[in-house]
Amino acid sequence: MRVYIETLGCPKNIVDSEMTSGFLERDGHQIVSSPEGAEIILINTCGFIHDAKQESIDMILEMSQYKKQGCKKLIVSGCLGERYGKELMEELPEADVVMGVNDYHNISKIIDNTENKQQMLYHSPCSNSVLDLGVRKLSSPKHTAYLKIAEGCDNYCAYCIIPYIRGPFRSKHFDSILQEARKLSEEGCKEVTLVAQDATNYGIDLYNRYRIHELASDISKIDGLKWIRLMYCYPHLITDELIRIIANNDKICKYIDIPIQHCSNHILNSMNRKANKKNIIDVINRLRDRVPGINIRTTLIVGLPGETEKDYNELKQFVKDIRFERLGIFEYSPEEGTPAAKMENQIDDNIKKARRDEIMAIQQKIALELNTERIGKEEVVLVEEKVEGENVYIGRTQYDAPEIDNSVMFTSKKKIETGEFVKVKITDAMEYDLIGDDIYELAQ
Repeated sequence: MRVYIETLGCPKNIVDSEMTSGFLERDGHQIVSSPEGAEIILINTCGFIHDAKQESIDMILEMSQYKKQGCKKLIVSGCLGERYGKELMEELPEADVVMGVNDYHNISKIIDNTENKQQMLYHSPCSNSVLDLGVRKLSSPKHTAYLKIAEGCDNYCAYCIIPYIRGPFRSKHFDSILQEARKLSEEGCKEVTLVAQDATNYGIDLYNRYRIHELASDISKIDGLKWIRLMYCYPHLITDELIRIIANNDKICKYIDIPIQHCSNHILNSMNRKANKKNIIDVINRLRDRVPGINIRTTLIVGLPGETEKDYNELKQFVKDIRFERLGIFEYSPEEGTPAAKMENQIDDNIKKARRDEIMAIQQKIALELNTERIGKEEVVLVEEKVEGENVYIGRTQYDAPEIDNSVMFTSKKKIETGEFVKVKITDAMEYDLIGDDIYELAQ
């Protein structure tokens, strides 16, 4: 069967889709790059917040049009399928199959049942045995890949539905991750980004100790890999050992993603977060003191029920004082089934949007100032693409995660291949991107 997979949502979803592709190719199916002509269309959905759910529903309806052009089955998988399986089947008859987040290894059996004309719902329980199967077909360019090191979450933040969808935190086995990293390297991968719902929690369930620093260190020993990037590191679990590895290991990017969400102790407590403001400031200071030049990415949520003007102003001042290199801001979205959705003092959508927009304006100014400081410096850039018809290339520095952070646009009279590392001199800056001029030399 010719199968097209559309992936929505986070990097963890991308890995799930790549695993699905791997299982399908192993079993003789063909993965195609367009829904046109596909016999099976699978939509890997996101169900994290309202906007993501709406995007998923819109995509289901869009892809259902291909059933008029020969598509035999439309399959809905992922978080939305896990969370609203029965409702989707009732309200979207266009979906022939709805499956959750624990059924990807059964995808070939599900597809082989194409002659069944009835809607089918597949919801398997969480299983540790499928975490280490390791069958995967990359959807990204071969030079970069996400490496999922765990599944599920034990944090139960008051606003978040993920633990109810993905289940409890489950680490993949250490050796299994190393094996997957080696295979990626053998296939030409040069950058791996370690992802999980809570990467810093890695190992505690299997080995009774936190092992993210050991894992990153061992992955860095694999020939061919040049950059190891850390995402989703919770502040209360960022240890001195992890900071030391980031500081002293040249292959580990001087970049870390820390989902802080807020700084007001009142709101952090309402969110059921494990860190307080003092913890957060302390870990930021330790990182910046011990890892010169580190870029810190974080995400914030505005408009949680009960967020007062005082809480909001405290957050606004915090952003001005800390000056994050990378920052994303979300308006709180009430998700049914979470404690926050039942809280009193829900905040008007217009107020949430105004708060988000104001902090984003502050951050844009900070981002431009920080980028301007890089003018005149040489940066090692991983080349992502060439602008057609011009001697212009686009890439990223070690301070920029794929598909999330800044880009560097630069000119070169030499021909450069995608996936090469080059040295670029920065000549201009914008809020979220840098401009470079010519190549000095290929970076080793």
